[in-house]
Amino acid sequence: MSTPLVVVVGPPAAGKTRVSKRLAKALGVGCVDTDALVVNQWGPIPEIFAARGEPFFREKERLAVIEALGTNGVVALGGGAVTNAQTREDLEDHRVALITISPEAVAPRLDNQKRPLLKDGLESWKALVELRADLYDSVAGRKFDASHQTVDNLAEEILRWVREDAGL
Repeated sequence: MSTPLVVVVGPPAAGKTRVSKRLAKALGVGCVDTDALVVNQWGPIPEIFAARGEPFFREKERLAVIEALGTNGVVALGGGAVTNAQTREDLEDHRVALITISPEAVAPRLDNQKRPLLKDGLESWKALVELRADLYDSVAGRKFDASHQTVDNLAEEILRWVREDAGL
């Protein structure tokens, strides 16, 4: 069975997708984004939330996580994927990079149209991160702060860790 080189987790707008794509390119492997898997099959996330609700989305997200964890490249999980207990359990067997980011650094990245759980912008984001902080910490193999560095620098920092940890 295949297993990802690294799984990237973190709060919404932390840069998980962009960093994961750069990691995959540097490692010469594929990148799977669980949000993209859901969108490809079910449509835009805000529309899923509006038409079918968050429980439906989380169910489809869980299926995307199972699929992604069966690949051998880099996996980016959606910000809420760690709220599922089975996903957290599954991540125990994986190298997990947690991307953190300060409220000040994330503020310009928040697009409330694309993020249905962040209707009140930064205040919603802070509350969400506070609720999930222990869940993120519980799955993290190592934390990387995106607050004051470029995507390229962050990807390079994670890449060094993955190569060292995986013996590449």
